[in-house]
Amino acid sequence: MSPRKDSYKALVFDLDGTLIDSAPDIAAAVNKVLERRDWPTQSVAFVETFIGFGPRRLLLDIFVALGLPSDDATVDEAVKEYLDNYNREPAERTLFYPHVREDLEALHGAGMRLGICTNKPHELSLKVLEILGVAPLFEVVVGADAAPACKPHPSHLLAVAERMGIDGDAWAYIGDTAVDQATATAAGVPFYAVSWGCGEQVAVESEWRLDRLIDLAANPISVQGR
Repeated sequence: MSPRKDSYKALVFDLDGTLIDSAPDIAAAVNKVLERRDWPTQSVAFVETFIGFGPRRLLLDIFVALGLPSDDATVDEAVKEYLDNYNREPAERTLFYPHVREDLEALHGAGMRLGICTNKPHELSLKVLEILGVAPLFEVVVGADAAPACKPHPSHLLAVAERMGIDGDAWAYIGDTAVDQATATAAGVPFYAVSWGCGEQVAVESEWRLDRLIDLAANPISVQGR
């Protein structure tokens, strides 16, 4: 299958690692959990490798990797504490990847409908988008706890499509991880991997890899850097 960019009426994006580099804020929230238990804190690069499956898997996988207690009670308490930490500082260190903001604004301005499918908690996702000033660009946002099941289950992505009223070949999903790719494949939706975040690790043909989001426009759009 080859890309059919001229047919896209809507684009749905993953959030963390695709649109924003939120790893520093996520790592800060994780490290506060570790510090409180006198466990060794970790680098942003280490924490970043566990992002993508939602808060519980994030903490569980980190604890297991570090050989720390990982029973349900410990993880449950840690997840609650992590979310409290993250909600207090949801975007203190978070930045857009280069050109992402202007490309989103250009796509939106050209009439492209935009949505987000993320394993970040729903209300936290909305808060981050609001702080970063891009919430009005997105018609629908569905976090992990606002979906029937979270990624990689296809119902998460299809819930976004249903709320946007889109189907068939009229849309595509854009992400940076194998989780995103598996979600799109299971949902029968075209998938593009970005070339930043963890995107370079996702195996796709060159025509399905994006250097700029604006490359998904049906017609050329003039933006900074192009």
